[in-house]
Amino acid sequence: MRTYGELFRTPEFAPLFLTTAGNVAAQTVSGLALGTLVYARTGSPLLSSLAMFGPALAQLAGALALLSAADRLPPRAALAGLSLLFAAGTAVQAVPGMPVWAVFAIVLVLGAASAVGGGVRYGLLNEILDRDGYVLGRSVLNMSVGLMQILGFAAGGVMVAALSPRGTLLAGAALHLAAAGAGRFGLSDRRPRATGRATLGETWRDNVRLWSSRRRRAVYLALWVPNGLIVGCESLYVPYAPRFAGLLAAASAVGMFAGDTLAGRFVPAGWRRRLDAPMRLLLAAPYLVFALRPPLPVAVAAITVASVGYCATLLLQERLLELTPDDLSGHALGLHSSGMLGMQGVGAALAGAVAQLTSPATGMAVMAAASVAVTAALAPALRARPGAPSGEAAAQRV
Repeated sequence: MRTYGELFRTPEFAPLFLTTAGNVAAQTVSGLALGTLVYARTGSPLLSSLAMFGPALAQLAGALALLSAADRLPPRAALAGLSLLFAAGTAVQAVPGMPVWAVFAIVLVLGAASAVGGGVRYGLLNEILDRDGYVLGRSVLNMSVGLMQILGFAAGGVMVAALSPRGTLLAGAALHLAAAGAGRFGLSDRRPRATGRATLGETWRDNVRLWSSRRRRAVYLALWVPNGLIVGCESLYVPYAPRFAGLLAAASAVGMFAGDTLAGRFVPAGWRRRLDAPMRLLLAAPYLVFALRPPLPVAVAAITVASVGYCATLLLQERLLELTPDDLSGHALGLHSSGMLGMQGVGAALAGAVAQLTSPATGMAVMAAASVAVTAALAPALRARPGAPSGEAAAQRV
């Protein structure tokens, strides 16, 4: 499968695309509104960062306790139900006078639930498409993330000014409701991919099974850590340039969209493994310019170029699937998504702490330098071994 026409003619891909896009748009609009609201009430870069990216941090808890449900729930019911939960939680955050601690409690609950949603979504994608079509399909979903973030941050900035942050949160809740409808009425009723109860013990056993492979561990760390540190840079857009935070976020989304388009549609399979490390370096290096406190046009250019490097995630996902048995595909992809988003929350917290002690510009430069260092440290473990037998991947599946 090499064309977008073939992809969208595949049954159920279009409603899955719409469900994903709707939820991303809702989260983007709501995150910007919530970060603005918390910063206006507290004046804290740390709390503002956590308001925008705290759900990602909470996904770590969800991955540790709930992720076995990703392969043990009917996908249609799970995706629609989670969208309804997000709609309700987002609407409650818009209630006037809501204490900051209560806002963050809701952020944590929704973040933990998102861990299951990621596993269900990408496990279903792996069912809908064959292995040859997965990279193209995932790239299109990633492109939808970029496009919805471009539109979401642009529209969110306008809505925050025109409607207020609370009105923008209600708009985000409405988008979650639309995503729930697309999933409920567009997807077919499929059986769960695995049998048995979704329990804490089962989640731990599956996590241990996935983590037992040294090669999978290296891939997971490469998926999680460099990416998370750079999202820490993004979490400082509001304190770095309060009037232009939406523009900086939109520039990041533009770069990510371009990178996923190139990697998913135009990069030959033989080049994917060679490009993931250079793309992770590209993701971080341009942010080093923030040590010089650049003017707005330079900042926008650096962010756009850097965000092309987010396509490294897509390239590494293909390697992860090669190392994972089919009955754990949803769990493995959910663990990737939750760990990556969890590390993004960690990155946001670290960046906010550094900015609190120094400045937002310094915090961004420090996070970028740390990301470059992690990519360099992981290079030996990820380097392909020449002449590896074709059965190696299968041997690593257990």
